[in-house]
Amino acid sequence: MTSQAVERGSKWLAKGGLRPTRQRLSLATLLVGDGKDRHVTAESLFDASRDAGEKVALATVYNTLRAFCDAGLVQEVTVDGSKSYFDTRMDDHPHFFWEDDAKLTDAPADQLEICGLPDAPEGTEISKVDVVIRLRRT
Repeated sequence: MTSQAVERGSKWLAKGGLRPTRQRLSLATLLVGDGKDRHVTAESLFDASRDAGEKVALATVYNTLRAFCDAGLVQEVTVDGSKSYFDTRMDDHPHFFWEDDAKLTDAPADQLEICGLPDAPEGTEISKVDVVIRLRRT
């Protein structure tokens, strides 16, 4: 990992108010070190970490991703109610889920139009709308 990538990861952790432990800094650098947005699962980040020569347990990856979510650094996108992806792009935007590859990518937000939502039940408010468009190759 380049020093610029590590610096970017360190600044990202500071933005979330997180202490830069060795594991956090390593995972942060993998996520944002090149300045590109990512969609990862805990397993894919674990594999990337291992490929980079880092020694981080899968449970640590799960816990760290949860800490990143709690700090507002990544958002969790759940597909099928069981598979979670973590997105480093924090603005509201839709996603494509590629069923054949189990891959999540950004969809063009400027092409999405939501004309209306149902009223929230009494005593509640809508906090967010997640749009996941499932794709299958023909």
